[in-house]
Amino acid sequence: MDRPKGSLISYMSGLVKTNGGINCAQGIPGFNPPKELIEALINSSKTNIHQYAHGNGLIELRKLICEGFVKRNDFDPSNIMITNGATEAISLIYLYLRLKITSGFTVLSFDPVYESYSNLPKIYGDTFISFSPLIDGSFDFEELEKTIKEQSVNLIILCSPGNPLGKIWKKNDILKLHEICSKNGVFLVFDFVYSDIYFYDRPYIPYELIDEQTFFVSAFSKMLSITGWRIGYLVCSKKNTEDLSRIHDYTGLCAPSILQTAVAEYLNDNNFGAEYLNNLRNLVKKSFNIMSESINEAGFVTPAIDGGYFIWTRIPEKFDNGFDFALDLYEKKKVSTVPGIHFSSIGKKFIRVSIARNSDEISDAAERIKDFVLS
Repeated sequence: MDRPKGSLISYMSGLVKTNGGINCAQGIPGFNPPKELIEALINSSKTNIHQYAHGNGLIELRKLICEGFVKRNDFDPSNIMITNGATEAISLIYLYLRLKITSGFTVLSFDPVYESYSNLPKIYGDTFISFSPLIDGSFDFEELEKTIKEQSVNLIILCSPGNPLGKIWKKNDILKLHEICSKNGVFLVFDFVYSDIYFYDRPYIPYELIDEQTFFVSAFSKMLSITGWRIGYLVCSKKNTEDLSRIHDYTGLCAPSILQTAVAEYLNDNNFGAEYLNNLRNLVKKSFNIMSESINEAGFVTPAIDGGYFIWTRIPEKFDNGFDFALDLYEKKKVSTVPGIHFSSIGKKFIRVSIARNSDEISDAAERIKDFVLS
């Protein structure tokens, strides 16, 4: 069949939602949120908290983000904005920067690329550049700086751990990237929505680098298994927050007040979710190990993955096309994955597999994939 228009993540996930099966396409956690968070939501629903929140977000939640995550003495709630998920935060920053730069706009991210990073430029008719790693997964920073200058890059977006490839950027590489951006007047957005889902070493989160050119984006979606709540946030300079809020008034306006209140109560009363996060990391890593070991035995080739929700993997040699592979796999085994071509122009023989499910479901999906390949 012809490639569907729009997001292949939505298309492949929609097959399961319509016809059943195991959804390894979309990053929907198969884990319950913390019970204390649900209790906080119930308690919040009984209070007079059902109207618009402040446009920049509930002050209590912004204070907690500053105290528990950012931890910069010179930052306060006015450096924080609560948004409708990290996706809105990125979109809002994008629109803001486009209004600042009127002589053409060019965006760069790192291959394979999450769909929002490449499709936002398409929506606005801007230029997008996918910068590829070296064979060992590292980046040639001299070549990157050359590309920035030659292509007049205005914005770079970095995700760590990545999506679809769960690469965690090393501190030295992040510092080098920031140095290059600062020197060349390039805006930089760090997307750390998966920063709590790491398998080995905790990611370096560069709050100290936030300046007039640098933005930080995250969310509670993956951290607390509440993707449907859409509570994200961005951290930036006070000047940028002030300017962004003027746009936010006419776009997202505010995130749901009752959900912000519940998250704030939970974080305040439960050590910022430390116990839940430790358990969640163990669950995701267990599912990752089950799936990666099974598919690699079946002939897949998987690069190093440090964290996140996904396995980015090359399909076995006897298959020519990841798109056809994903469709046939779902048709015959009712397991949905995402063709790699959705994330990379050189991803024809790759697929992305979500492992953010409980181990029993992942074991079932892994067996179905192996049966499909070996049959």
